[in-house]
Amino acid sequence: MAAMFTCCLGCCGDGASGHIPLKEMPTVQLDTHHMGIWGIGVATQKVNLNQVPLGRDTNSLVLRHDGSVYHNNEEKNRLPANSLPQEGDIVGVTYDHVELNLYLNGKNMHCPASGIRGTVFPVVYVDDSAILDCQFSDFYHTAPHGFEKILFEQQIF
Repeated sequence: MAAMFTCCLGCCGDGASGHIPLKEMPTVQLDTHHMGIWGIGVATQKVNLNQVPLGRDTNSLVLRHDGSVYHNNEEKNRLPANSLPQEGDIVGVTYDHVELNLYLNGKNMHCPASGIRGTVFPVVYVDDSAILDCQFSDFYHTAPHGFEKILFEQQIF
């Protein structure tokens, strides 16, 4: 089963977060409250969370606030010009261990990106007073078929 995460453009301040291993394919929703510099996507444990914007190296694959999707300092895709997230929009992200896909207010943006390798974690960063609210379950919009909330990896001894 795949997982999804969404964020409502609302996590305040300056900084980044992550480090929940993705066992299943995730869905995330992002709610945009105050526009600034932000990004959402997936990253390995080796990513430098103190260097935003992410997507500058092989350790992150992210949608940036300007609609570009970056990995290894290369633009992998871009949201359509008329579909850039605005304050109050819901950005959904799915990742199936190969491809990152983006949704705006529940609509597939047909903007896939890939290239990151290894175990990845959801990552969200904000700067310039951006505010993002993130949902890792109980989504605003129904997750695409085959995707569900993030399941936490557990070890059984």
